[in-house]
Amino acid sequence: MFTTTLLDWFSVNGRDLPWRHTRDPYAIWLSEIILQQTRIQQGMNYWLRFMQRWPRVEDLARATEDEVLREWQGLGYYSRARNLHTAAQQIVAQGGFPTTLEGIKQLKGVGDYTAAAIGSIAFGLPAAVVDGNVYRVLARHYGIDTPINTTQGKKVFTELAQSLLPTDQPAAFNQAMMDFGAIQCTPTSPKCIVCPLQESCEALRTGRISELPVKERKLNIQTVRLTYLYIRCNGKTAIRRRPAGGIWQGLWEPYNVELGMRNEGLGLEGSTMVCRNVKHVLTHRILLADFYLLETDTFPTLPDEYIWVKESDLDQYALPRLIEILLEQVPR
Repeated sequence: MFTTTLLDWFSVNGRDLPWRHTRDPYAIWLSEIILQQTRIQQGMNYWLRFMQRWPRVEDLARATEDEVLREWQGLGYYSRARNLHTAAQQIVAQGGFPTTLEGIKQLKGVGDYTAAAIGSIAFGLPAAVVDGNVYRVLARHYGIDTPINTTQGKKVFTELAQSLLPTDQPAAFNQAMMDFGAIQCTPTSPKCIVCPLQESCEALRTGRISELPVKERKLNIQTVRLTYLYIRCNGKTAIRRRPAGGIWQGLWEPYNVELGMRNEGLGLEGSTMVCRNVKHVLTHRILLADFYLLETDTFPTLPDEYIWVKESDLDQYALPRLIEILLEQVPR
């Protein structure tokens, strides 16, 4: 009953999204990677731009990492863009998009959920997706209070979703689950009064809608302070590419004062404050940034990793969102 009702609902209420008008695995994979940690309305614009600039996986594979990061700018979680680029090169190297679930999982940045989504939609593979929407719908409908962020919880929900999946309609079922969670059974203010599953919903019957799904709290938020200096010298400014292993890998930032002073670089002497305690929230960190401006006619000596670029060319470099916010405050 659950599956039939869900598919009937989807046939009337399913979202009309551009990547649902194709079976091209490249287009579907691209949409899934972009939509990780991203709202559909924002992600759609990026998907359209990527498809226009790189319509085939071979085109994306030939791009430079800088070009991909620049096109990705503003979406955050930049490891997704780097993984996307690497996976495109993997696909080309092996002669085409993998057509099995295990083969799809071998692509950089592709986990169980993404592999199931691509496999079911592009190739009709009978694999159920399990994400936040699926956890919520199943937890509420079946009254499951096993925490979703535990090994046992993932096992319980994956097996349940797989048992409900119609093997002849895996794409429709998976997309229906996504849409039902996003439109009908939303995290707050779900539309229970007009829900087609209200008669069989255990959470509605027992008054536990707001309690399900259950999630164990494990997140440890760290506050990180940053101090940047925007150096303006003869129409140029200094930036460096952030190294591997930390946040914003491969993206560019202005002169980092603490880092520079550790390497016998420049301090804040002669600079003026632009803004202070600019807050930027990441998943596991809260960043607080101070920003200063130094205007000089003589190029100061900086650590080797910094390069001088024209101020007018800054938009050609992929920048973290926090840096974009800071640069908007620089007086012209």
